[in-house]
Formats: sequence, structure tokens, C-alpha cells
Amino acid sequence: MLLRIRVRLPDRPGSLGQVARTLGAAGADVVQMAVLERGNGRAMDDFTVAWPVGAGIERLMEGLGSVQGVDVVGIWPTQEPQGAFPDAAVIGQVGAVPERGMEILADAVPALLSADWAGLAEPSGDDAAILVHASVGGVSGADLPGLEPLRPRAFTAPDGTQFAVCPLALGAVALVAARTGAPPFHRTEVFRLEQLAGAADAVLYGSPVARTGF
Repeated sequence: MLLRIRVRLPDRPGSLGQVARTLGAAGADVVQMAVLERGNGRAMDDFTVAWPVGAGIERLMEGLGSVQGVDVVGIWPTQEPQGAFPDAAVIGQVGAVPERGMEILADAVPALLSADWAGLAEPSGDDAAILVHASVGGVSGADLPGLEPLRPRAFTAPDGTQFAVCPLALGAVALVAARTGAPPFHRTEVFRLEQLAGAADAVLYGSPVARTGF
């Protein structure tokens, strides 16, 4: 299975390699790494690793905890996007089947953003929204927390579910991603969702939505 591991670490030569070696020594095979942020001598990175099915994560936690200056932000299951350029491939699929373009995009988001599920929601006021389409793991017709103001952002629901949301279809619906047991969506993840929605809007409607990020 695949795990996403988010860590804070010193932003200095050798730190990244030390984390990678520690993961390997614990039995994890690093398949992908992304830098989320850097500043004030610290960095936050995401590692995607292959990990034996059914194995606990204690070895990972102990190994990373032994590296000076490294803090584990979260470890959670993820999926591996297909292809070398998954975002571009998804937009190509949206353009190939435009009548289902929004649903195709929503179905692809969980693998792209390490989310549990994603979907399309219609805001129904400040306090609620209705999920009109859900990927595997979500439930169409379910009530969601209020999505207003409808702009690219991340938030935590009262039950602890982490959400990322972005306008889609020229603001007619919201593209929503959700996950539990994981850290909040980072601003780089929200920006990626925004870029995907903008590209889909351009393909389906001729122009991207004017957005104001957070």
C-alpha cells in the first residue's frame, strides 16, 4: 500500500537525504517527494512511500523521531495517480468527454491530493451544501458544512474532517476534497485544486473562473 508522510525538517543540506535514508531503513520505499514550503530555516515535505500491507507505522514513527530536528506532521493512506503527468492527463479526459467533465475531474481528485474522496457540491446557504456527485468513498446527496465564501480555501469541519474547496463550472458548483486522519490541506494542495478547476473551466466553458485565493 501507499502512505503519504508529511514532515517538518531543517532546511539545510543533507536533511532531505537523512529522512529518505531513515524511511528506507524502516522498510519504506520512497516513490515520490514534494516540497510544500520553505522558510526561516525549516521546510515541510511530503513523501509518498510504498509500505507493506497490514504493517503498523510504529517503525516509521520511531525512525523519523530519532532524526534530530524532524517532526512528523501526519501519516495517512494515499493513492498513486496514473501516468507521468497526472494533472494534464485528467484535463485531457475532461476535454475528451465534456458532458461528464466535472464528474471526471472530481473522481480524479482523491488520487491527486491524497484525499479520501471528492465531489461536486451545490451551496445551499451559509450553513450547508448538498453533495450532488461523489467519487468512491463519498455519498451523493449528503449534507456538507457551509462552503461560503465560495473561494479556494481549506477548512476543518466540526467533526474533524479536513476539506479543500474551489469554485467550478463558472462558480455554479464547488469542487470539494475531503480526508480524515490526516493534516489539513496545505495551501499548495489548495492551489493545485484551483489550477485543476481553472483548467477544467477553460476546457468546458472557454474561460477560467476569476478566483481569489487565501
